[in-house]
Amino acid sequence: MDHYIDLRVRSDPEFPVPQLLNALFAKLHRALVALKADDIGVSFPGHKSKGAGLGHTLRLHGHQARLQHLMQENWLTGMADHIDAAGILPIPAGVQHRIVQRVQVHSSAERIRRRQMKRHGLTAEEARQRIPDTVEQRLDLPWLTLRSQSTGQHFRLFVEHLPCQTTAVSGSFNAYGLSNVATVPWF
Repeated sequence: MDHYIDLRVRSDPEFPVPQLLNALFAKLHRALVALKADDIGVSFPGHKSKGAGLGHTLRLHGHQARLQHLMQENWLTGMADHIDAAGILPIPAGVQHRIVQRVQVHSSAERIRRRQMKRHGLTAEEARQRIPDTVEQRLDLPWLTLRSQSTGQHFRLFVEHLPCQTTAVSGSFNAYGLSNVATVPWF
């Protein structure tokens, strides 16, 4: 990864920044799927470690040719009035690196109960006894709200920026530009 692009969401009186960032990220996801890109990573330079704050900027990381190919696609249609896209720039020298990953949690006790009832033939009462409400886990990480293309349901995609490290780790990224192995430059 030797280059990056910053896509900064502009403040807009009609649309809150998180809503625009959600839309931008959904478009990026569809573009990464269409390109079968596993070599483009993302980070959120303005993120807050707790809560819903990913900031105003979505940073794309990759090799210059790959980022050029992505930007030649028509994936930013409809977003031109809402973002400032810097050009493709080289990564500064001497930067740190970090993993930016998706964190999934099975948070709903009710969902776990339904799954147990279906898989193991439990009654609702048996499932309630086996799976108390205390099994629910809550995350205090920033997130994006996305819509599943297959089910149409909205879901939260929790994003965690792991601590910085001095060495880069290569690897592949998922269709959201996230990885639990590969690092992206952090500056």
